[in-house]
Amino acid sequence: MLLSGSLLMAPTVFAQETTPAAPEAPKVIGAIKDTSITPGVSATAAQTNEATAHLDKAVAALDKGDKATTTEELKTGIAGLEAQAQAKPTSFKDKLLAQASKLKALLPLIPTGALGSGALGKAVSLAKLASGGNELEGILAAGSLLGKGSQLTGGLSGIGSALGALGGQSSGQSLVSTALATVGKLDQGGMVAKAAEPAAKSQIGNVLNMVKGIL
Repeated sequence: MLLSGSLLMAPTVFAQETTPAAPEAPKVIGAIKDTSITPGVSATAAQTNEATAHLDKAVAALDKGDKATTTEELKTGIAGLEAQAQAKPTSFKDKLLAQASKLKALLPLIPTGALGSGALGKAVSLAKLASGGNELEGILAAGSLLGKGSQLTGGLSGIGSALGALGGQSSGQSLVSTALATVGKLDQGGMVAKAAEPAAKSQIGNVLNMVKGIL
């Protein structure tokens, strides 16, 4: 009888030992929710960088006379721009899609040799301005800029590079340089970052207005 009683008690003991595992599930879910914002911003930046990288490769390929690679890279870059516009739409969405459409119109010219690398380079630079503007405005719309200095630096640098390729944009380059100097303080933390945030928002706003004027 004692043996029989101990066997009957075993399932109860096991059930008691396994019950503490249940409360752990909400903790895992909570952890995922807490970090969901950062990957979203990083994914947007990565999406922007990937799209513009393909556009740059298209220009480089055309400069070498590689029409097939130019077409392939340009199509991939265009798809990236369209995905960026839909993933995190801002007031730059229509401008970004418009630049993507202009790049699409150039595709039939590549096989015929009617499109030069200079013309494609200018079109790509305008698309990169729209892409950078969309990225920066998305970061601004997300709220606080504290700790986002590196993300903003990437977007501003991309715009500065595009302006340089277009030429004759000294005033725009000046706005970008001023903003870059300020956003670098946002990752320093403490009072330095807090003091720099209002100026950064204003200066980035000036850059975005300039970009819209060009587009």
